[in-house]
Amino acid sequence: MSPRTTTALTLATLTLALAACSNKTQSSAATSTLVVQESADIPTLDPGTTYDTGSGQVVENLYETLVTYKGTSIRDLAPLLATEWQEAQGGREYRFTLRQNVKFHTGNPFACADAEYTFRRNLVTNTADSGNWFLSESLLGTSSNANDDASITWQRITDAVKCDGQTLVFTLPKADPAFLAKLAYTGQGIVDSQHAIKIGEWDGTEATWKAAVGKDLTGSPLAQQPSGTGAYKLVEKTATALTATAFGDYWGDKPAITNILIQKVPEQAARLQAFEKGDADLIETGGRPVIEAQLRGKDGISILDNLPDTSAFGISMNEAIKGAATGSGQLDGQGIPANFFSDVNVRRGFVAAFDVPTYIKEVQGGQGEARNFLLPDTFPGYDAELDGAKFDLDAARTAFQQAWGGQVWDKGFTVNVSYRAGSVPAQTGMELLKKNIEALNPKFKVTIVPKEWSEIIKGSNQGTEAMVMTGWSPDYADPDNFVTTFYASTGYYNPRINVKDSQIDTWISEARSTTDAARRSELYGQVAGRALDQAYYLLMPSNPGIIAYRSTLKGIGTDTFNPMIAFRTGTLWKTLSKS
Repeated sequence: MSPRTTTALTLATLTLALAACSNKTQSSAATSTLVVQESADIPTLDPGTTYDTGSGQVVENLYETLVTYKGTSIRDLAPLLATEWQEAQGGREYRFTLRQNVKFHTGNPFACADAEYTFRRNLVTNTADSGNWFLSESLLGTSSNANDDASITWQRITDAVKCDGQTLVFTLPKADPAFLAKLAYTGQGIVDSQHAIKIGEWDGTEATWKAAVGKDLTGSPLAQQPSGTGAYKLVEKTATALTATAFGDYWGDKPAITNILIQKVPEQAARLQAFEKGDADLIETGGRPVIEAQLRGKDGISILDNLPDTSAFGISMNEAIKGAATGSGQLDGQGIPANFFSDVNVRRGFVAAFDVPTYIKEVQGGQGEARNFLLPDTFPGYDAELDGAKFDLDAARTAFQQAWGGQVWDKGFTVNVSYRAGSVPAQTGMELLKKNIEALNPKFKVTIVPKEWSEIIKGSNQGTEAMVMTGWSPDYADPDNFVTTFYASTGYYNPRINVKDSQIDTWISEARSTTDAARRSELYGQVAGRALDQAYYLLMPSNPGIIAYRSTLKGIGTDTFNPMIAFRTGTLWKTLSKS
């Protein structure tokens, strides 16, 4: 029996077992299973290091944050594990009243101590693989952890977040208008502190906090045995599937769908076949062209189109590559030096060789527009009047002829570019780039390397990827979340480009410290102009969202879709039902 057949039988048996364990008196809708098929793995289930969509789509259903987004808004917030809050001291203090009669999946009661532990743990660990840098900026005044910033002490951490009885109190070094929105991020989901400590996580004390600083949480005990207050709890996570079931003691409205099954199916054809047969309710389709050509108009399949695009994508070029991504390490046609992309003409050559119009046509079905900045054009601060980069092979040829004093053109190069295995849009983009680069000079070689998503994240954060498709969905709805992430020398994606541009850093710093909206927009326009001139990224076009789903799946629509939710329907699992 092949491994694939064994996996299928195992999943089928598990699904039947889940259904058999359900209350026999529940309706068929309540005992149904939502089946999702995707190409990528799920790197972690620990909210303390959740910082990717694959992980976030699960964690946001297992755990809950203090506040959440209201309806379809990306700016208005609503209570979740907090019932109300008060702001004091000019925005430097927040006091949260917490919801009562809430249980974790272990049966432990939710209390202020759990919230205190969660935020202290996030400030202590604050790994490079997490979004805790922006929480630390708000509460400690630095994005770094204590290993990189000696000014961080246990006293500063405990002063920043503490319980006053059953009221959670945050104290900020200075006002942060985005602080509440940051608390809605999935990575700030409240963990079961008693359970976490019991299974071997940090014990929450001063005596041990230093040993936990910067600790990798990707495969942590909590990642393997999560316990949140969410409407669903984990049943099992394997290399090829994840199963969850409705939490019987959930404090809110009971979910209509009892079981969740997320399968890793790398082959797009297999996903499409399962979807059309009704064996999967949602799949990673491969994007708009596939939906339009193969799924639109099919019986039993519904389409939701023209969804807001609040993400930004580009291809990074690493100016200080680490590891084996450089091949020979020389400009000899067999590799590239580690600082290959530090020559602006190399970057300009790659940018000019990327055919955005063809990408829009082939990958996005003609939908979307070229961008001039890695910021959604729906966000304040995006300057639509600024001319973006143009596809121009003559300009690309000229840039490469000038790069490295002519050596690039004379000797050639071989460069590895990575994309997420199974992602058709990313693969097509890399193939377009390869075609055009290699057509310029027979000495130019671009090797396309598909990798698991978790491998790309790790390599990108360590600076070992030469070029990689890089995307960002907002943690909170403010342009700074994009601009700092992509362009600041302290930004989360800086290891992917390894650039320190002091002028851009100065503009970003000013934009983060003023509430003057006009001045902020002006500063972001200046950042965009310089980033274009320096060709720090190949910019992908905007892409209005489109999803296909089985018509039996209810609760999906423009009146429920919120782009701040990681799951592909723009909703939590608990709001969906099946007919």
